[in-house]
Amino acid sequence: MCSSSFTKRSSGDGRRAPISRREAPAQTSCGSGSQISIKAPKVNIFAGLTDDEAATVTSFLHDQKSLNLTAAANATSQRTQSWDNKILQVQLLQPNKSDALAYLDSSSAAPARYARAIIRFGTTLEPYIQEYQVGPLPLTNRTTTLTRLDYLFNKGRGYQRIYDLDIEEITAFTYGVSASIVDITQLLLNGTALGTENDTFVIAGNTPLIHEDGKIFQWNQFYSLHTGACFDEDTLPSGLMFKTDITGRDPAKWSVAAWQFNGIFYESEAAFRQAINSSSFIIPGPNLDGDWACTDYNGDHLPHDELFPPVPVQPDGPRFAVDEQEKFVEWMDFSFYLSSNKDLGMQLHNIKYKGERIIYEVGLQEALAHYASSSDPFQGSSAYLDSEYGLGTTTWQLVSGFDCPAYATYLNTSYYLGETSHTHPSSICMFEYDTGYPIQRHTAPTYVSVTKNIAFIVRSAATVGNYDYLFDYEFYFDGSIHISVRASGYIQSSFWASDMGTQDGFHIHDNLAGSMHEHVLNYKLDLDVAGTANSLVKSALVPTTEVYPWSNGKPRNTMKFDRTYISSESDGKLNWDANNAVMYSVVNKDKPNKYGEYRGWKIMPATGNRNHLVIQNSTVLGKSVNWATHHLYAVQRKDSEPRSVYPYNGWDPNEPVVDFDKFFNGESLDQEDIVLYFNLGMHHTPDTSDLPNTVFTSAHSSMIIAPQNYLLGDPSRGTIHQTRINFVSGKVTDALTFGTKQPTCALDLSVTKPNLESFVGEVYTSKYPYHPDAQMLGNPGEGLETGVR
Repeated sequence: MCSSSFTKRSSGDGRRAPISRREAPAQTSCGSGSQISIKAPKVNIFAGLTDDEAATVTSFLHDQKSLNLTAAANATSQRTQSWDNKILQVQLLQPNKSDALAYLDSSSAAPARYARAIIRFGTTLEPYIQEYQVGPLPLTNRTTTLTRLDYLFNKGRGYQRIYDLDIEEITAFTYGVSASIVDITQLLLNGTALGTENDTFVIAGNTPLIHEDGKIFQWNQFYSLHTGACFDEDTLPSGLMFKTDITGRDPAKWSVAAWQFNGIFYESEAAFRQAINSSSFIIPGPNLDGDWACTDYNGDHLPHDELFPPVPVQPDGPRFAVDEQEKFVEWMDFSFYLSSNKDLGMQLHNIKYKGERIIYEVGLQEALAHYASSSDPFQGSSAYLDSEYGLGTTTWQLVSGFDCPAYATYLNTSYYLGETSHTHPSSICMFEYDTGYPIQRHTAPTYVSVTKNIAFIVRSAATVGNYDYLFDYEFYFDGSIHISVRASGYIQSSFWASDMGTQDGFHIHDNLAGSMHEHVLNYKLDLDVAGTANSLVKSALVPTTEVYPWSNGKPRNTMKFDRTYISSESDGKLNWDANNAVMYSVVNKDKPNKYGEYRGWKIMPATGNRNHLVIQNSTVLGKSVNWATHHLYAVQRKDSEPRSVYPYNGWDPNEPVVDFDKFFNGESLDQEDIVLYFNLGMHHTPDTSDLPNTVFTSAHSSMIIAPQNYLLGDPSRGTIHQTRINFVSGKVTDALTFGTKQPTCALDLSVTKPNLESFVGEVYTSKYPYHPDAQMLGNPGEGLETGVR
């Protein structure tokens, strides 16, 4: 690693000094390049529960006899557990903003700290979950209370029914159906799915459950099991599926409602068998595993690929500071706190720019993948609200040198599920990198001016089932923040039926169709521009025909700049202009700059896709996706509306616990505390290039938040990493480097080598009984208790 020091930038004509005065000597010494440490100005009130807090809350809940809880350590079979009451989740109840600001902006004490617990009640024919508030923390017998947590949910109660709690019974029933038609699976698929080690197929049920005519249904499909190194079952559908009626908790009352094979629907097993025995019946064969479905090195060799590609280095070590305990970060003029939780993964809080808060909170709210099909009822009934499974639950360790540069700084994340804490080492990375294009350049008759574009990235990745999401927050010299998501992983494909048309997508392999679907990812953005009293302004370039005093009385077809205010929530559902001629900004009317323009921050689409849900009034997800109908939303902030969704809305889609539409009740957006919600995502019709995996380069969506009249100039002029080259008649007369010292020491390339041996999966620890030193290591998901089961 190399080290260089920077001279202080001089004022006056020092910026234009001759090359003999301005060119700093080369730096030949090498330094340690260690991470810069910093002490956070305040305790991170957004961070999750500590291990001890989670353990004491868990113990306290078990002491509440009214809850009748069964400890996870005492549970027997999974079938027995489904009839128990148990703790699903314990996490921090985020402080109300109204309480947090008093602490962040003054010497007031930190707001009281409470835990949020989700209890699953299984000892009833209609099982359900209920949210509770426990606290204040730390727990004491004198002051601790347990109360129902209802005020956060506009359904009126933090309660949700569970319709498939008996998952082991459902699985047994499903494989029992398969066993009853083993002759059919042998004939059509040349294999079996019996729930044994010798199976060649596995059965998967669609999500969410189907609420239809007062009953609960589910489509189930046979998938070939992988035979090679890659877990690629999502690309191996068989086209054989059956619909089950699993209403209620008595397996004796469950039944098979319908069948489907090769795109043909059958109302009964008898009708299906009759068709099989006909001479016109077609058996196309299942999709089978092979090199085509594996992500390992394969295919034509790329020219010159045997040569090692360029690698980034950081010659002076990190140029940002971190308080690892408080998860507080400073880079250039930015500072912020980080948190992570089971439902949402990484969140950013109290983002300050040049010492002034600009964002109270920004982070993912939900990730939707909505499928559609005319010929495949499994795909046509499938849609996933990923916070149910947990974006934090699936935020795994990042791979050094591949997910992030080898020199990146890493942080761990953790969450508490059931009665176990889970820690994912090195699951957030932070690093600077040269974007490869300048942030500024200009060539004039006698000089050229260019400035490096250095970005600071905060990154995490979540693998939710078959899909991998890469989440970035990018900070730039000009004060802008880019929020980005990319998608990779395996597509959830469908079977290419013999008479399948083109309206469902492309034919991409032997009997494989690229199942059309949409990704919509909802973000919350709570901007505070010079305080919390803000307004939302719409700035548009609009076509017009005008007669000007200077146009000799003749009309001119041109454009004009038009500014209007979104004054109430009634107009708070917004879409981006098709021609990108409209921009929205949060401004403070009470804080104009010296020119009379309101200081503000603009929000606008960046590179990649921009979308909301194409499907209108989704039959599959109903009111639970009211947040996905537009690109951008603006509402007045309330402590009772902290999130646009609820993780378990999909369990009863037309009666969601949080209905985003209810946020819009006509309240004022004029100099109020405004919250924006925006959607990123991709409309995805997979083609052959999605095999074996979708790639990040095309599956990309991003948003920009940038200052608008907030400062009096471009703040990127503050970096010394720029040059001005003066020239006359083809000769350079002066080359200004503004104090930059170019490192020239020998580089040890071993520092760029990825540390691939550091991948450890996850660490988990029991919280009841609590043994803080009894930690276990496992593969990703190995210690995971999934969902409500």
